[in-house]
Amino acid sequence: MKKLEDYVVSIPDFPKPGIIFRDVTGVVGDPEGFRLSIRTLEDLIGDTDYDLVAGLEARGFLFGAPIAADQGKGFVPVRKKGKLPRATIRESYALEYGTAEIEIHKDAVKPGQRVVIVDDLIATGGSAEAAIKLVERLGGKVVKLVFLIELAGLKGRERLADYDVESAIVYGGK
Repeated sequence: MKKLEDYVVSIPDFPKPGIIFRDVTGVVGDPEGFRLSIRTLEDLIGDTDYDLVAGLEARGFLFGAPIAADQGKGFVPVRKKGKLPRATIRESYALEYGTAEIEIHKDAVKPGQRVVIVDDLIATGGSAEAAIKLVERLGGKVVKLVFLIELAGLKGRERLADYDVESAIVYGGK
């Protein structure tokens, strides 16, 4: 039986020399790999009490939406600036070169709702931290963050130290 790691394709020197890109399309492109990824992330969520799953654009949608549907929870898309049609709130975060912004609808999370944030990858933790801020600004409580892959060398887990963070696969480097 294949392990989850067996479905991840490692691409050296992408997007620049010295970087190993961890491609999850091998996971979602294989029915067994996709099923295994969803089951694994659901196991990491465990018995956490929650109301909503928030997934970060775009690969967080691939994992978050099936988990929400399977668990009978609502799904909140956390999108890049300008992609949502109704009134939104926005949060900026730093990239290696510059900044980016993400948004959620102003009515996506009700005060007191408990939210699990799902994404494919945690690197520096910047986008996850921005998603946390959005949920909390609406009065929600982030009760867990789950990631398919963690790049431990970029210390995103440390940035999110006040939260319950789980990763299915941990790579030691960047």
